[in-house]
Amino acid sequence: MKFVKTALYAAVMAATVMGSSAMLNSAYAGDIQDKIIVAHRGASAYLPEHTLESKALAYNMGVAYLEQDLAMTKDNRLVVVHDHFLDRVTDVADKFPKRARKDGRYYVIDFTLDEIKTLNFTEGFEIVNGKRVQGYKNRFPMFTSVFKIHTLEEEIEFIQGLNKTMGKDIGLYVETKAPWFHKQEGKDISKATLEVLKKYGYTSKDSNVIFQTFDYPDLKYVKTELMPKMGIDLKTVVLLAENSWNETYELKDGKWVPYDFDYLMDPKNMKEVAKYATGMGPSLDMVIDGKKSKKGAIVVTDLVKNAHANGMMVHPYTIRADKLPAYCNNVDELFKAILIDADSDGVFTDFPDLGSAFLQKNGKK
Repeated sequence: MKFVKTALYAAVMAATVMGSSAMLNSAYAGDIQDKIIVAHRGASAYLPEHTLESKALAYNMGVAYLEQDLAMTKDNRLVVVHDHFLDRVTDVADKFPKRARKDGRYYVIDFTLDEIKTLNFTEGFEIVNGKRVQGYKNRFPMFTSVFKIHTLEEEIEFIQGLNKTMGKDIGLYVETKAPWFHKQEGKDISKATLEVLKKYGYTSKDSNVIFQTFDYPDLKYVKTELMPKMGIDLKTVVLLAENSWNETYELKDGKWVPYDFDYLMDPKNMKEVAKYATGMGPSLDMVIDGKKSKKGAIVVTDLVKNAHANGMMVHPYTIRADKLPAYCNNVDELFKAILIDADSDGVFTDFPDLGSAFLQKNGKK
């Protein structure tokens, strides 16, 4: 009962925030009505990422979608967590000190759902000189209050329940984390994800869900094999990463090698990419030229224009008011650069209230 009150209180507070910031000002014309805000891991600037409390808070902040990052447990359950390991956002090292792998990380896939449910979830942190240091020091204090990891099914039921009681239709923006890693471990996270989505009625491009992944080879498998076999056809987004991140690996000649994301960003290849992806999810640095940009003169790249020319929407990630690029004076400048100047169709943000307020101030109804 305590949790229900917490979640509903967050939703009510969100409604209050949005009501007070709804200022209309048609400074920009054009397609502002079609721009969307995606709640990145929920209202993650205000409550620990991916908690149901964070999703409740984001729900009434004027967003179109709530994001769900997914990893698989040892007993084949899908849990909503950004990383495919647990040590950045839980007390797993305290409760299961002997369960780390050789790299020192505690992987979701090595724990059952019941074990994961015993963990306390918190604001993200890093270990510095043997101590936990919060990643964003002014966000929700670490290990304050009680938060838990939940399953994809639990989140879908929560959002669908809110849609019913609030009279809205907020969508899911689902991301499979490291499908290549799960394959190495003998698990098909994409198949499991699609099975859950189908179970809850998400079966067509008209369904209010977007399926995204950094793993382009796996996305091709999803579109050409899994979805046809399952009788579903969902909107899909291929996420873009810098090659230096080693975000995705692909199997070549029997070996797992880092995937070359430059292929996806080459305009010559976008027609082929569009066969499998409804849209692209680049980082902000791929949409704005950080080397050429300076305060008062932000320069955008051609990535959005090239994607649009090939029929793909673009939803860049991630705007954070507490981590602005050097070329921005304030967060509204960044929203303008991404949504207006670059003409992106939407954007992921940890501050969904500020994103929605920007759209409303500039004419969004």
